[in-house]
Amino acid sequence: MSDHAVSDHAGEQYAELPTVEDTEALGRRLAADLQAGDLVVLDGPLGAGKTALTRGIAAGLGVQGRVTSPTFVIAREHRPGERPGGKPVGLVHVDAYRLGDGPDALDELDALDLDTDLTAAVVVVEWGEGLVEKLTDRHLRVRLRRDPESDVRRATWGWVG
Repeated sequence: MSDHAVSDHAGEQYAELPTVEDTEALGRRLAADLQAGDLVVLDGPLGAGKTALTRGIAAGLGVQGRVTSPTFVIAREHRPGERPGGKPVGLVHVDAYRLGDGPDALDELDALDLDTDLTAAVVVVEWGEGLVEKLTDRHLRVRLRRDPESDVRRATWGWVG
């Protein structure tokens, strides 16, 4: 990843991500600080790089299995593998887009038992902002944006709570 990360006034980090490889590299960088029990909430429009970032997090955690969008299954679990320089930890990758809005979304979220997964894995939730933060006292929020008519993505991230 090109080293464009800077702190801003709100304590968040920022990176410009010209390529998918840069987005994955940011994920590997973020994974270095993640451990079982951590929640990562990804926010961004379609095509912003949420799944690419999750692939990088998975690579940094060393989990098993190919990481793809969990859109049609809502959640995919990846078992721990060999973690470079750290304790092995699993990954639960969730796509909350299809959960909808309102009280039904909360019931569907509860049915996923993500609070149980948080004891043994890093949980990454796409489209989860405003819905999953209640699962933990703190979470890593990553916002991804894609420049119009471009492959360049911009990411801001920081711990909340």
